[in-house]
Amino acid sequence: MAATSSVECVDFLEFQDTLQKMRQIDDKIIYMLNTTLPTESFKSQTDPSVTCKDLFQQIQSGHAQREITIKKCLNLVRDRVKDLKGKRDVNGNDPDLLKTLRKEQNKLRLLESELGVEEVIKQRTKEVYHERCRGYYKPENNP
Repeated sequence: MAATSSVECVDFLEFQDTLQKMRQIDDKIIYMLNTTLPTESFKSQTDPSVTCKDLFQQIQSGHAQREITIKKCLNLVRDRVKDLKGKRDVNGNDPDLLKTLRKEQNKLRLLESELGVEEVIKQRTKEVYHERCRGYYKPENNP
């Protein structure tokens, strides 16, 4: 997974590409569960409770890292919009400044919508995980 310190917040498309890479575990959760959890005939060869616990920890780590990444970029863009609004109030109707402000405001809306997307992805992953692993591993504090 990509480190949060290397996430590009200035270019939204690059930011989305990074998030897409970070979401691979969520995108492949069903495949991972199908390949790692044994069927009835192979239960003696692997321990599904260990597999489910490890997978849960990977999922939680990925979710936390993505949330930190999104919020970091959101805060950076919010600060930038606030700064640009202050400059607009001082400089009046500078066309380049207004264009930059609109661009940053649009980026801010896109980042805020990304938080909503993240919640949907988390919920879907949680449901799939719970459906397949509920009999093997029950996390103590399952958010």
